[in-house]
Amino acid sequence: MIDRPVNSILTLMAADDKILIVEDDRNLLDAIKYNLRREGYEVVMATDGSEALEVARREKPDLIILDIMLPKINGFDVCRILRKEMTVPILMLTAKAEETDKIVGLEIGADDYVTKPFSLRELLARVRAMLRRAKMVETQPQGALLKVGDIEVDIARHRITVSGKIVELTPKEFDLLAFLARNRGLVFSREQLLEKVWGYDYAGDTRTVDVHIRWLRQKIEPDPGRPKYLITVRGAGYKLEG
Repeated sequence: MIDRPVNSILTLMAADDKILIVEDDRNLLDAIKYNLRREGYEVVMATDGSEALEVARREKPDLIILDIMLPKINGFDVCRILRKEMTVPILMLTAKAEETDKIVGLEIGADDYVTKPFSLRELLARVRAMLRRAKMVETQPQGALLKVGDIEVDIARHRITVSGKIVELTPKEFDLLAFLARNRGLVFSREQLLEKVWGYDYAGDTRTVDVHIRWLRQKIEPDPGRPKYLITVRGAGYKLEG
């Protein structure tokens, strides 16, 4: 069951962050809205996929909490469409514990997921972590440019180029690649990457990292089947070299 409203120890008095909740279960929608507003966030809402697209385009939220099972347009399709238009962090709500839903959500551009039933404390922790990571990217020093072989990671512009061509990444793919580029040659376990890149002690499984690594390889490697940049170190984790 969803737990009762959370009494935050430190309530943000004047948060500027706007969060879009897309959920057709009115009770759950109201519970999430109530707790986010207690934390100081501005909240906008949608109850179906079509409305979600309209509200996201109009309101330009800082984060979207997106249910999968929605009327009119399902959450997967909403995520696919929005990811082509904006880089807003997306947290998906899955009704099942099945691996397929989680992996599909990540593959189409979601940054994270929470499986129902979930704790509102966990949800708020995820929201805070995702917003914190997004702001860290925005406040990187101007001119920060990381080069690994033919790959250039432009922190200031939040842009990746491979052999001079711009490569479109999801926000979390960018965060992961930027972190590995900053620590070129160092090996990180999946658990370490979850902590460093996702920004909290991850409650789910480490397949999240594997999915992002696989999709990064599809986008930056000349031959994804024989990667020369994103290297798997058997029994240890991953590293970026080149």
